[in-house]
Amino acid sequence: MAARGVDVTVLTTDLTGRLPTSEKREGFEIRRFPAYPRSADLRISPALSREVSSGSYDVVHVQGIHTFVPPLALKAARRAGRPSIVTFHTGGHSSRLRTVGRQAQWRALGPSLRRASALVAVSAYEAELFARILKVPPARIRVIRNGAQALPVGGAEPEVSGSPLICSVGRLERYKGHNRVIAAMPALLAVRPGAHLVVIGRGSYEPQLRRLVARLGVEAAVTFTAFDAADRPELGALLQSCDVVALLSDYEAHPVAVVEALALGRKVVVAATSGLTELAHEGLVTAVAPDARPEVVAEVLARVAAEPEATAPRLPSWDECVDDLLRLYEDLRVRRS
Repeated sequence: MAARGVDVTVLTTDLTGRLPTSEKREGFEIRRFPAYPRSADLRISPALSREVSSGSYDVVHVQGIHTFVPPLALKAARRAGRPSIVTFHTGGHSSRLRTVGRQAQWRALGPSLRRASALVAVSAYEAELFARILKVPPARIRVIRNGAQALPVGGAEPEVSGSPLICSVGRLERYKGHNRVIAAMPALLAVRPGAHLVVIGRGSYEPQLRRLVARLGVEAAVTFTAFDAADRPELGALLQSCDVVALLSDYEAHPVAVVEALALGRKVVVAATSGLTELAHEGLVTAVAPDARPEVVAEVLARVAAEPEATAPRLPSWDECVDDLLRLYEDLRVRRS
């Protein structure tokens, strides 16, 4: 957007207090505000809400609905008489209690969300889900998917190999389903002794995953690794070299990691849940039941790995995502005038 001449300011929170309060980056401004409590994710940021009210913004676009920051920002925009847009950007949660209560939380946000000028989902699954929860006509919610961009591929050979080589991607959280892929490794090794699994990500669930690897006795066939933003060429090289990318997550609205893998022409196996099923229905990925036995998961991984190399499908680009959002902004501007 900034490259197209749009004056973009990103308002976000900083729980550490150590990041710059303001900085310029690639043509847009980032402004950071303290948020409380620092130890929980249901936080508030009164300073950010004040900025939404007092800043000279034409449109307030709220990204995500999981904390108290979004509804307070929407209230501030409404108070200032500014058009507001909400993109749901929903995701899973490792807490079973939070997962059970999530739809109740979304329903509680209903009045605030319904008063927004526009609602945006990143997948048809998410649009249908929120049309039902918010009791709004499906046409009230626009579907604007995240863009797809192939990862850069570095020239260095990855340090890990396998036949087949499986990469399980995503934060190391319980709901991301890495444990399902690890649980399948004994059965996979029984039919493909050269198989190797790379678990890619960081997170609080790593100790439990490592204990599972040890309990199953597959330490020699499982590697844990993670990549920083500056290491994306190395991540691209690893994914490019693997036979299957897996994401057996409980919940994904529109998984960027999977889309990036597809953009590289990788074969992908997902859990038949949430927005992942949408990709399966489009023939882009292979889906396996989330409660499938490890032997079944292993069979699917082995079968997909043996299939011919895939070609990168036609996917929405980030430019197309920007096109759709700018059209929406213009619609709101015209409607307001």
